[in-house]
Amino acid sequence: MALLLLWFPANILTISEGTWEAGIIKQIHLLRPRSGARGDSIPGLSCLSWRLAVETNNIIGWKTVPEECEEYVGHYMLGKQYRKDSRAVAKEAFLYAQSLKLAGDGKDIWIFYIDETTLSNFPYYYAQHGFGAEPYNATLFDEWVMEGAAPALPESLLLYNKLLSLGIKVVFLTGRQESQRNTTASNLKNVGYHTWDKLILKEPSKYSGKTAVFYKSNERKMLEKKGYRIIGNIGDQWSDLLGTNTGNRTFKLPDPMYYIS
Repeated sequence: MALLLLWFPANILTISEGTWEAGIIKQIHLLRPRSGARGDSIPGLSCLSWRLAVETNNIIGWKTVPEECEEYVGHYMLGKQYRKDSRAVAKEAFLYAQSLKLAGDGKDIWIFYIDETTLSNFPYYYAQHGFGAEPYNATLFDEWVMEGAAPALPESLLLYNKLLSLGIKVVFLTGRQESQRNTTASNLKNVGYHTWDKLILKEPSKYSGKTAVFYKSNERKMLEKKGYRIIGNIGDQWSDLLGTNTGNRTFKLPDPMYYIS
């Protein structure tokens, strides 16, 4: 599969205060949209319709991106539409947060997940792993995670900073293993997520054989037992947003590359 990569030096946008985008490092937008990303037909399968069904949780339990849609997904994720879709979600999340009256006791929290929510693993996926068209390889992915080189998702980083400015505490909840804590924390800080109230990683001995829905529901339940109020919850997987103790409102970021139950 031939893909046209357009590399740009990292640059910072400076826009007048009060606008949505300001001070975002452009690290993600690397490709120019081509056929599939514009919605052109692909014989035997509408990849645009497939993505819609995935994002609305109508197609569930899928293991890989259909082979016919590999290029479409790649160009969607690295093209303009993925950024626009992410921006629409993040902007709505901030408008909701602005409307809230906080208690002011430090117990109002917003949950962010990590992979494809705050950090992008696209350097891993576009390098050699088929934009989700290849079966997940835990060993290779863990090796990538331990490099600590994932860039920030710009829209999520902007939302994170705006929520902090409102006085909302941030909790990171992730399916990454506890053994990856130091690398994950360093990666987050290096790309701009400089502070948080809690960073929750998965303990394999505690959640072996359990689904992501069970694990994340239980961790959110424990947060609420400690007196925290989950006023917002944003993730790229439906397993981030389903289950129990999901908070006052949830927001789904786009991610057609993989499905986690």
